[in-house]
Amino acid sequence: MTFKQTYEKYNWDDVSKNIQTKTSLDVERALAKQRISPEDFAALISPAALPYLEQMAIKSQALTRQRFGKTIQLFAPMYLSNECNNICTYCGYSFDNKIKRKTLSDAEILKEVEAIKKLGFDHVLLVTGEANATVHVSYFLNAIKLIKPFFSNISVEVQPLEQEEYAQLHQAGVYSILVYQETYNQEAYKKVHPKGKKSNFFYRLETPDRIGESNIHKIGIGALLGLDDWRTDSFYCALHLEYLQKKYWQTKYSVSFPRIRPAEGVELTNEHISDRELLQLICAYRIFNPDVELSISTRETPAFRNSIIKLGATSMSAGSKTNPGGYAVDPESLEQFEIDDTRSPEEFIKVISQQGYDPMMKDWDNIFSG
Repeated sequence: MTFKQTYEKYNWDDVSKNIQTKTSLDVERALAKQRISPEDFAALISPAALPYLEQMAIKSQALTRQRFGKTIQLFAPMYLSNECNNICTYCGYSFDNKIKRKTLSDAEILKEVEAIKKLGFDHVLLVTGEANATVHVSYFLNAIKLIKPFFSNISVEVQPLEQEEYAQLHQAGVYSILVYQETYNQEAYKKVHPKGKKSNFFYRLETPDRIGESNIHKIGIGALLGLDDWRTDSFYCALHLEYLQKKYWQTKYSVSFPRIRPAEGVELTNEHISDRELLQLICAYRIFNPDVELSISTRETPAFRNSIIKLGATSMSAGSKTNPGGYAVDPESLEQFEIDDTRSPEEFIKVISQQGYDPMMKDWDNIFSG
């Protein structure tokens, strides 16, 4: 059994209606509980919960400190390639976007590593487009072999792979694997992924199951906020998280909250989520699952990122470059999307420290990996 069976028990329109019709009483009941259900989560992300945001934030802060202490894990994304065979209407790397394509060579990878290490990072997230003929498992394994001596913690965000391939990445030393469903609305998914292997909705939906079967240390999931109704997408994502934790209980989990951002050739949608609503969503996730890691990227504004440090976030990127070679090799290559928080890691570390929190440059030491 995979998550597909759970997914098919629900109807998108019915879920959306259920969330919209939640009442203040539903919200109060959820806030009064020690452990909440997906139905309670639906109440906390509903419009009825917005007047309770302060109470949600207080509870989220307390739960986060109880589980994670006053720490923020920091990481740097390292883009290895912008080559991609998919057409995705929201991504600057889309196959139909006539841009300069680049995949880093061994020497270029090492140059990027040197630049990222100088910034102080010991946790790196490797990112590529989805081009199986160019950036495939052999390429990833080679890149990991080059990078591993310099970082205690390597995460990967690439195209969905087979279970055996995930097992190879795990064996090579990958700590966590991230894969986002983009949207859980099957019809909307077809519209924004008209061509390419990524257009296979259920293959992508079952990817975290294949990762779980590979015994990877941590799985990261999420929805791209802005492709469809953020509340309904987030409910399905919460269901996905609950399912994965029950089935692959020895694995750690993280949830990310990427909001769609401007990029070359991107068609922005009208499915907007405000800062206040994003805070509501983050707090709802923390109340729903006190143990899950919540990650916030540099897509967000400095003001929002500053405020979320104390209210539920546990992992944040800093000084990010979203183009291959962006740190040292080719700073002018095309970005996947525009970042909003352009502060240096040093500047952001000061902000974290000023709020009484400890910035952590890794959450795993290579001594524990043998």
